[in-house]
Amino acid sequence: MDIFSHGLWAGALFKFLNFKRKTKEKFSFWLAVFWGMFPDLLAFTIPFTLIILGLVFGGLSISQFRHPESMEPMSPLLDSAFNLTGSLYSISHSLIVFVIIFAIAFAVFRKKAFILGAWLLHLVMDIPTHSYQFYPTPIFWPLSGWKFNGFSWGNLYFMIADCILLAAVYFYLGKKTR
Repeated sequence: MDIFSHGLWAGALFKFLNFKRKTKEKFSFWLAVFWGMFPDLLAFTIPFTLIILGLVFGGLSISQFRHPESMEPMSPLLDSAFNLTGSLYSISHSLIVFVIIFAIAFAVFRKKAFILGAWLLHLVMDIPTHSYQFYPTPIFWPLSGWKFNGFSWGNLYFMIADCILLAAVYFYLGKKTR
């Protein structure tokens, strides 16, 4: 699923949970959005920043990107950026890593750590919406390299359905807030 949808679904979930909470302490909508986007931010921000800086400051040109139908080598900068992305993606999209981080956060912050559930939601949504062709989710990394071959979230019909459902959910949440 795309990064913005992850953030919006996480924000909606925690907004809904705030309606159900009996305590005065509410979950932060914006923290939920951040943690919903976190796995992709971690995996892609640094490598894409390196690529953009390389393009802007002349160390890299568009012609150095590998075309899907060719076998031409990429530049060392591009190659290392994509390798870094793969490693960071495995870390940020692993249920094992999430459980460890959540356990530490819960030990330190107690109930405030539940906002990390937005990260877990991201993982759960990515499993069926990524195929082997584009970043399948390595859910049990580093214990296992197993990945589920789902369908592509980039499918136009899925993206339209996702946008319609998000609009409906936020319309409902907006009415409920008033």
